[in-house]
Amino acid sequence: MAPCPCQSGQPFETCCGPILAGTPAPTALALMRSRYTAYARGDVAHLARTLAPEQRAGFDTADVSAGMNSTQWLGLEILDTEAGGTDDSTGIVEFVARFQAQGQTRALHERSRFRRDATDGGWVYIDGDTDVQPVKKPGRNEPCPCGSGKKFKHCCGRT
Repeated sequence: MAPCPCQSGQPFETCCGPILAGTPAPTALALMRSRYTAYARGDVAHLARTLAPEQRAGFDTADVSAGMNSTQWLGLEILDTEAGGTDDSTGIVEFVARFQAQGQTRALHERSRFRRDATDGGWVYIDGDTDVQPVKKPGRNEPCPCGSGKKFKHCCGRT
């Protein structure tokens, strides 16, 4: 079984796989991890489906899809969560997602807001406060920022 791209340490089939297949996310954190995995796997439909209804009108499927084709997601780090549990109606997840695009490695730091959807009880993404910063490319013998545990030259730094 392949590890889940969200770096939970769980196999994709038991972590984000069921949520990407349509099972409602049980927590805000689970939804956030599944949305990261959707970006990493190119699942635009999941991203659209898990947006709050008031955000869907501004979601450009073609634009997001084009961005996915030129982006390599390197890793996810969860910094903090507030509420968002199985008994909550709202939640916040703060994270850093590292990625490569247009030859540059960057880090997306976001504090995302979620709420429980009234129709199926799953969670939806409302919005977030984001900051994207360039990241110094790791040296060939440094650990890979994707969290694989391998050296950069044997993982994402392969050319």
